[in-house]
Amino acid sequence: MSRTRVFALTSLAMIAFAGNSLLCRLALKNTSIDAASFTSIRLISGALALWLIVLVRGGARGASGSWPSAFALFVYAAGFSFAYLSLSAGTGALLLFGAVQATMISYGLWAGERLRWRQTAGLMSALGGLVGLLLPGLSAPPLHGAVLMLAAGVAWGIYSLRGKGIGDPTRVTAGNFLRAASFAAGLSVAMLPWGSLAVSGIWYAISSGAVASGVGYAIWYTALRGLKATSAATVQLSVPVIAAVGGIIFLNEPVTLRLLIAAAAIIGGIALVIVGNRQSTNA
Repeated sequence: MSRTRVFALTSLAMIAFAGNSLLCRLALKNTSIDAASFTSIRLISGALALWLIVLVRGGARGASGSWPSAFALFVYAAGFSFAYLSLSAGTGALLLFGAVQATMISYGLWAGERLRWRQTAGLMSALGGLVGLLLPGLSAPPLHGAVLMLAAGVAWGIYSLRGKGIGDPTRVTAGNFLRAASFAAGLSVAMLPWGSLAVSGIWYAISSGAVASGVGYAIWYTALRGLKATSAATVQLSVPVIAAVGGIIFLNEPVTLRLLIAAAAIIGGIALVIVGNRQSTNA
């Protein structure tokens, strides 16, 4: 695969991932759709889009994925949606990204990995950035929304760890989306007394599921063939930045000094861990 194609595919995937934050926030802020319905529609749309991609590519048929992974995916998707009832797009993406990386780094440490001093400094910087962002104050994000997004990030980190080494990632993800949709349907039934739908909100949810999630993941898995593991991890640092810029442009969201400082600490700290891990591997 040429470098130009890898760059183009990677850029599209990062925009799609950031687009999930923007589409969810747009739907819940500007329409009357409820978070549970958004989650269900997103997962169902994502499953259909991914299975269509699998069929077009001529991939193996039959069920795939697993119920534990599907539950982790559901917890991520539900926490993500409910968190965006109160969080801005940029803040939500930053909390999500920080929690995902913290979960995966923590697992690595538990599994026996050792950090160099630069990696340790990076980890402390990232954790300090998260704490600083959540400290009480006028510009602090709502605590309940922040907790939900952190839980979503932990769930996504677990989902990512469970997905390492899978055979056909697009097919497995399709199966997990389909299974997760059943959990989401149960949540929608439980939340029925508070349920609400809106045509524009439904379209935002379909776009999030089919395009930003389904097509986005398929593009990302294709791009991964031309990326080193460290490059793949590093490029994801751009997602919170893209989401924050999109929030400013499309949602008129303000950028606070607290958010800028926290973003620099979290993204810069995680970058140190990733780069240090590459140096350790090459040593």
